[in-house]
Amino acid sequence: MLKKWQFWLAMSASGLACLLVVANMVLFTQNRAAQQNISARQQYLQQSVQLEALYQQLVKGAAELSARNKDEQLRSVLNAQGITFSFNPGPPAVAPPSALTPTPNRK
Repeated sequence: MLKKWQFWLAMSASGLACLLVVANMVLFTQNRAAQQNISARQQYLQQSVQLEALYQQLVKGAAELSARNKDEQLRSVLNAQGITFSFNPGPPAVAPPSALTPTPNRK
């Protein structure tokens, strides 16, 4: 038979063990939630990198369209998003002389 102090020592040890089990369960749950959050962020970053080239092409196309058509509304939309550009027209394209001379119709 256990003495009174041995009984209380065993009961306190078992109570402490139960508290540690509960603490372990809580920490496990919080850790799992944090891992899921980090995994979702990592997936978002990976998808963003894949779409970056597409976004750049879209912005470049919109800027070229705005500059070519002198569309101030599209330019203001791009400026509102922090995208600025300048239009430097090159020399006018001249058709080769052979393309300018008419060809006779031969039947």
